[in-house]
Amino acid sequence: MTSREAVRAVERHVGATPGHTYALGGDAVLVSLSRGGQVVAKRGAGANAARAEAAGLRWLAEHGDVPLPGVHGYDEQWLVMDYVAPGAPSTAAAEEFGRGLAALHLRGAPAFGAPPPDGPADAWMGLAPMRNEPHDDWASFYARHRIEPYVRSAVEQGLFSEDHAAVFDDVCARLPELAGPPEPPARLHGDAWSGNVHWAADGRAWLIDPASYGGHRETDLAMLGLFGTPLLEHILGAYAEAARDAGTPLAEGWRDRTDLHQLFPLLVHAVLFGSGYARQAVAAARRALRA
Repeated sequence: MTSREAVRAVERHVGATPGHTYALGGDAVLVSLSRGGQVVAKRGAGANAARAEAAGLRWLAEHGDVPLPGVHGYDEQWLVMDYVAPGAPSTAAAEEFGRGLAALHLRGAPAFGAPPPDGPADAWMGLAPMRNEPHDDWASFYARHRIEPYVRSAVEQGLFSEDHAAVFDDVCARLPELAGPPEPPARLHGDAWSGNVHWAADGRAWLIDPASYGGHRETDLAMLGLFGTPLLEHILGAYAEAARDAGTPLAEGWRDRTDLHQLFPLLVHAVLFGSGYARQAVAAARRALRA
């Protein structure tokens, strides 16, 4: 059923006759076109998911800082975009990616929590709902929309005790001091774990599957470190150098704040996948308070 629906989505949004299909995992389908070439049809996790991802892809690709798949179209269920053939990681690609990511972040956003242009306020982080709502400062946004909703959900699921929840309450209360020096809102990918850094056959590292919003640039960097992105130190080194050359160096102690910025993805994984991630989230929160 998914393949047939994907084919119909490609017919609607590409205007070409689909050929063979190949399941890529989840609800993504690779569709060959009779005229040549291939596209990916991806079914969204829920309401607004395809719209949110399409808006993020276009926003992040606006200046060409980092390559992203082009969007052919979307509807209530499906997003159709370019297929990017996979390749192998390389040092050159990692360093180019780090420099590009620094430039991308510096494109900025209207506010912390602002969605991409034409992006919905109610979006998605993978399979979890995510609220994008503009705030004047990062600490209040991060507490209200990136920590507290998922802590409540984890408590309701029995993953956190009240004592565990109190650790996150402490983090939220101290966020203004824990966050480091104030920064302007950055243009974030928002879900920059290793699986969304796509090493391509063209020798570059592409970004895919964004959950974009205006946020703190250290959040994307922390996500890169969460699940073992290849050649991470080359990426971070090139990023730091490019940011410094642009006159916007990373604030002192940014590596010490990694746990703080990893709380959001760890909490999302906890509510989606259970107790192992819940324990990691509590441990990260405690380390953040000691940093």
